[in-house]
Amino acid sequence: MTGGVPVLVTGLPRSGTSWTGKMLAAGGGLVYVNEPLNPQHPPGRCPGVLNAHVTHRFQYICPDNEDLWLPAFTDTVALRYRFLAELRRNRSPYDLARMARYGTAFTLGRLTGRRALLDDPFALFSAGWFAERLGCQVVVLQRDAVPFVGSWQRLGWTVYFHELLEQPLLIRDHPHLEALRAFVGCQDRVAKAVALWRAARRVVTTLAAGHPGITLVRYEDLAAAPEEGFRALYGRLGLAWSARARERVLRACTAATGPAGGFVWHGLSRTAYRPMDSRLALAHAANRLNPEETRRVLELASGG
Repeated sequence: MTGGVPVLVTGLPRSGTSWTGKMLAAGGGLVYVNEPLNPQHPPGRCPGVLNAHVTHRFQYICPDNEDLWLPAFTDTVALRYRFLAELRRNRSPYDLARMARYGTAFTLGRLTGRRALLDDPFALFSAGWFAERLGCQVVVLQRDAVPFVGSWQRLGWTVYFHELLEQPLLIRDHPHLEALRAFVGCQDRVAKAVALWRAARRVVTTLAAGHPGITLVRYEDLAAAPEEGFRALYGRLGLAWSARARERVLRACTAATGPAGGFVWHGLSRTAYRPMDSRLALAHAANRLNPEETRRVLELASGG
């Protein structure tokens, strides 16, 4: 028997989902599950965690295609780890170590009544399904356009819109995404990042308006006042804001990091989270684009 309502933390990549998920799990009431819908292995393509085949980034799930996804995610949020399915696909030393970690965490979490927490930016466009069909409490991280684009630029990331456009059900339910077709083959990474940011903002605003179980949170607000922000978020999710949770959050959000601190993978869960001074991180993020790039991002983000 699980401990109750699962939690999904989502938002575009580089919006703070890993950090937020780790802080929510710091109180001990949640079992952290990292990016089951990520099509890259690791962290995704692990059938022990999610026994379904992911075909696209931002895989869209809705009632019309849930036959595969509903049983798989029902197992995941119930913390039922599929050992045999995992062994059939992944048997490297790293995979076996990861299986031992997740298998143990799922089993102990289920036995002790803890809740599943899915940290998955690739679930963003399917957040309504997670709320409706799995009963998830959904937290959507939103980051301001300039630091979001600056982070993607610094990492050399780009978006391939065919991953969205090749999903007919997604375009049917969110027809404004069809406008992204104009960016297919475009080499302007700034324009593409802003287009993704705008498209996601519109989808999420629509979803939140129709689903009381979806909570929108600004990354900048959490980073500027982590104690107050996470205390409120704990309350919203029905988590105990204990002395242990407060101490762990404060320690993780005031850790010293230098201005050159970057995106790095950590541990067997393969998250980008690491302890940081969240207020200092805000200041660094604001300086990743030059004034001209900043002006352009703001113009594009506002529809100019």
